[in-house]
Amino acid sequence: MAAFIELFGGTGLAFLGAALAVGLCCVGSAKGTGLVGEAATGVISEAPENFSKCLILQVLPGTQGLYGMVAWFFVLFVMGVFSGGMQALTVSQGLTVFVSCLPIALGGWLSAIFQGRVAAACINIVAKRPEESTKGIILCGIVEFYAILSLLATILLLMNAL
Repeated sequence: MAAFIELFGGTGLAFLGAALAVGLCCVGSAKGTGLVGEAATGVISEAPENFSKCLILQVLPGTQGLYGMVAWFFVLFVMGVFSGGMQALTVSQGLTVFVSCLPIALGGWLSAIFQGRVAAACINIVAKRPEESTKGIILCGIVEFYAILSLLATILLLMNAL
């Protein structure tokens, strides 16, 4: 780590934080949506008319990947990448940006996986009582709330990072 800091400095730390935010969120979303897709295939093979209900449940864990992208863009914006005047960051500033990315990196990653597990379990509702599938969406929404809180924490920290 010391060699990385010496070579890339604060700017490298900031980019690493942004990369972890988007990368971990996308990995979690891929895992979560994959879990739901696996569970949904059995239901859809028996009752193809339930495809849209299953698709809604599958899409939900994918939102954390979007939240990671929002954090990534926000970091690049704070660093001045889009204005064409990117500033070199001190190690202290880079570490501040890096740490600011941790809430969404960890919160998005884990909540996507757990939301996928909840959504996969909710596929049973679609299989047995498709008219009650909205209840499964609500159960998934509770997990989503914590991903949103993680993104909010990252944004608020980044607003005061530099």
